[in-house]
Amino acid sequence: MGGGSEPLDTKHGKFLGGWGNIGSQTQKGVISYSISANRQRPLAGTLNAAVFNSWRRFRGQALYVIPPFAIAYLCMDWAIEKNEYYNSKVGRMEDEKAAAEATGGGTVRG
Repeated sequence: MGGGSEPLDTKHGKFLGGWGNIGSQTQKGVISYSISANRQRPLAGTLNAAVFNSWRRFRGQALYVIPPFAIAYLCMDWAIEKNEYYNSKVGRMEDEKAAAEATGGGTVRG
């Protein structure tokens, strides 16, 4: 069965026809219309539909995405400001003062 040009019906020994045409009767009453390729507009309305569809999808997902990102941004902003304060001269002096009060005037380190 090497794929010859004449497929045989093994049961009856008859030629069945080419690929997609197995020797059956032709259909009647089927009408097909076509238009030339240069008259078709495959991208008609695509830009307009893309804008409105993108806006609709953005609006539907905005309340799920924006609040977590806003909370994360505010937390990171607070943490960065606090870190900069703790590593400044004023922050270190306050830390030493608080440590001295907690130990009753003794040293915390060592």
